[in-house]
Amino acid sequence: MQIPVLNLPRAVPAERERQPQDTIPQTRPERERMKLQARAYVEAYRPVPPLSFEELRRHADTFMGLHGYDPKYRDYAAVLISSETWRDQLASVPYERRLLLLPKCLRVEDKCPAPFDDFGLLCKNCGLCSIQELQGEAERLGYAVLCAEGSAIVMAIIQTGKIDAIIGVSCLSVLEKAFPYMESAAIPGIAIPLLQDDCKDTTIDLEWVWDVIHLTSDDKTYRLDLDALRTEAEGWFEPAALDRILGIPTTQTERIAREWLAKSGKRWRPFLAACAYRALVDDDAAAAAIPDGLKKLAVAVECFHKASLVHDDIEDGDALRYGERTLHEEYGVPVALNVGDLLLGEGYRLIAESGASPEVLGEMIRVAAAGHRTLCLGQGAELCWARDPKPLSSIDVLDIFRKKTAPAFEVALRLGALFAGAGEDVADVLVSYSEALGIAYQIRDDLDDLAEGTNAPDDLKAMRPSLPLALAHERTKGDNRALIEAAWRRDGVDPDRIRALMTELGVQERCRGLLDSYKEAAVRSLAELENSSLKGLLRRVVSKIFSIEIKGWCSEFQARNVAGSAVGAQNVG
Repeated sequence: MQIPVLNLPRAVPAERERQPQDTIPQTRPERERMKLQARAYVEAYRPVPPLSFEELRRHADTFMGLHGYDPKYRDYAAVLISSETWRDQLASVPYERRLLLLPKCLRVEDKCPAPFDDFGLLCKNCGLCSIQELQGEAERLGYAVLCAEGSAIVMAIIQTGKIDAIIGVSCLSVLEKAFPYMESAAIPGIAIPLLQDDCKDTTIDLEWVWDVIHLTSDDKTYRLDLDALRTEAEGWFEPAALDRILGIPTTQTERIAREWLAKSGKRWRPFLAACAYRALVDDDAAAAAIPDGLKKLAVAVECFHKASLVHDDIEDGDALRYGERTLHEEYGVPVALNVGDLLLGEGYRLIAESGASPEVLGEMIRVAAAGHRTLCLGQGAELCWARDPKPLSSIDVLDIFRKKTAPAFEVALRLGALFAGAGEDVADVLVSYSEALGIAYQIRDDLDDLAEGTNAPDDLKAMRPSLPLALAHERTKGDNRALIEAAWRRDGVDPDRIRALMTELGVQERCRGLLDSYKEAAVRSLAELENSSLKGLLRRVVSKIFSIEIKGWCSEFQARNVAGSAVGAQNVG
């Protein structure tokens, strides 16, 4: 089989390779959780900027008490809260009136060819560090960019009157020193702390910086509640809602298919269809209820997905799905095959009944059929491998991911976009975005298999092609290599022994690095989008799919501690 060469994104350095600041949470999930909690805190208590240093400290103390964080994170919490208070105001400042301030310590000091002048580092675009890409993207948007740091520079820039907002990247100590100048000038500012504070070869959460520099009030979806939209999409799969969308089932086959369609699932694909539509419709339409035609398309996408799961479970011999018996285990292979085929037919029927124009309908059918075809080619590659199992390279495995997982995301996004009237310029970006997103999604599934404890079929236990298995084969030698090759040949090797060897080889860390790289690639693919709303929403979707969700913490806290919350609110404001 001829495998196309994939353009792999640049790998993100593993955080374990460097010592983080002791005053900053050490893992990305911890930092993401704290950042989302800070956003929820600001939305709940509404502190009004500019906050004095004393006010900010009091807010930080209240925040720390709410969540029980280690006191050493107090300054980090204060930075997060301060940035969130300015978020909306910074979003309203035009890009050309903003300054991005980067620290010179992001460079690879021993190899950096860039000289300095009175204003800081003059980047030579050598590609060794993240300065080039951040500076290039910010300048493309219209930012002024300086690679320097220090309170004197901040004050001098503010005094020119040409800058109305600042995004500053630096260590916590420098951010603290610059705070009084920002406060006195009452200039909107978002601060992003470095992950190390040793002033040499430091790193930054690139996804966070990329998100902040693209903030704009031109994005109509900026305040769209993605949790509410996802909850709404999940509601379309309640039995009564499915009856309204698909019609009342009249046969046993329809009832089995309907029951399978309503079973557990993350519903990311219907959610993506709704997101694309919401981002692209005009303001009046966005404020209205989602039309029935879009709901039909969202359910159609899930019909295609659930059909593929029925067929995959039969082909792979899996007995469990969602923690329950698979359809073929419960009803037999013939019935399950037929139900899967029915779901495919239902998907195409729903597209035809969506109410789109004939021209758009034709393109929707083409997109869905192409996605279906690509998915079958990916599954076919895996099935053909199973007839003569042997080690696959990581490139081979990633190509299977590209074909098996990415098409469903692409179909969902493009159907939603087509229903909203999007053109080919949007389609090209959605193809690249979906590919990176789909591969990242499958890498995460492989990492979940390593951790065990999920309800999904375990590719490692079944010894199916997986990225960890491919990386282990590429990294090991001698007797261990023979063990991995035996696993690839499905020779009955103990999965726990393979897991232990993968841990020894650092496979999980490499997988996490590739996961971050493909997430980053998904975000970068949006650079060419002209529509700010679609760009902003799809950026947030990446974080929604891969990050920890914070739901309702404030109301839950207040329900348990009404009196205490009232006192806390008085103390901070």
